[in-house]
Amino acid sequence: MSDYEKALRIVMEVKKAVFGKDECIVKSVAAILAGGHILLTDIPGVGKTTLAVALARAMSLTTNRVQFTPDVLPSDLLGFSIYRKETGTFEYQPGSVLCNLFLADEINRTSPKTQSALLEVMEEGQVTVEGVTRPVPKPFMVIATQNPFGSAGTQMLPESQLDRFIISMSLGYPDMENELAILRGEHRQQEVEAVVTAQELLALQKQVEDIFVHEDLYDYMGRLVARTRNHPYIELGVSPRGTICLMRMAKALAFLRQRTFVVPEDVIDMAVPVMEHRIQLGSKARINQVTVPKLIEEIIANEKRPSLKGNSQWND
Repeated sequence: MSDYEKALRIVMEVKKAVFGKDECIVKSVAAILAGGHILLTDIPGVGKTTLAVALARAMSLTTNRVQFTPDVLPSDLLGFSIYRKETGTFEYQPGSVLCNLFLADEINRTSPKTQSALLEVMEEGQVTVEGVTRPVPKPFMVIATQNPFGSAGTQMLPESQLDRFIISMSLGYPDMENELAILRGEHRQQEVEAVVTAQELLALQKQVEDIFVHEDLYDYMGRLVARTRNHPYIELGVSPRGTICLMRMAKALAFLRQRTFVVPEDVIDMAVPVMEHRIQLGSKARINQVTVPKLIEEIIANEKRPSLKGNSQWND
């Protein structure tokens, strides 16, 4: 089985457990291949946890899940030291983030202090307890969920933490055909098989890093992002980290599409999930009831895209 086939097989295995959300599954696998974290913003009961568990099983990843509530402490995530009387020493007890895939369920229902404790792990890939720094297992990724409704008792994620997620997306309700399939019990979550090991996943991530990006595409991504910073409807545009995330996701999508190079369509298809949570609308947009995805689509439509025709360097 080729590496391309392994990546596509992961997608097929996850489809056994999550019905009718093929696009979301592809984006999730692409995000993991790009080495990023995923934010799922959606109502309860649409399959967010099922998606995370199926991804972990298909890639042989150790996983921990924490239901975030106001009383969850940073030590619950990072770990703590406990005194052992018999040895007269302190022994470190690992926290829940010491795994390959950490599922942070309803992350916006915990305190800002606990949210910030997760920030170092997401950005640095390590935890620091009592001055001692320990790396998390590799690969490491966070899939966080939050409910956009019922804001009572929630703590909104700050822009600095939102920016750490490589993509944000919503699963949404299933269509009638897939809802009936769920009712009939046709989903086969227990049948999801491991396609790759954690070490093989690291090798796939390295291949994604090596995907070729032409200079014209670097320029194209830069122009798209620059428009978000100068748009009259946008108060806060996409950060430089967001530009890098767009490139990484375009590479991962190109890999899933069995190419060794990125084309404009890869960038376009990943623009909304990468940019949406990084853009803050101004008052003009809210008055005119303009949404972020519509603005991104408008920016893409008005920006000239590079052409593959007659350019031999795309395959260099």
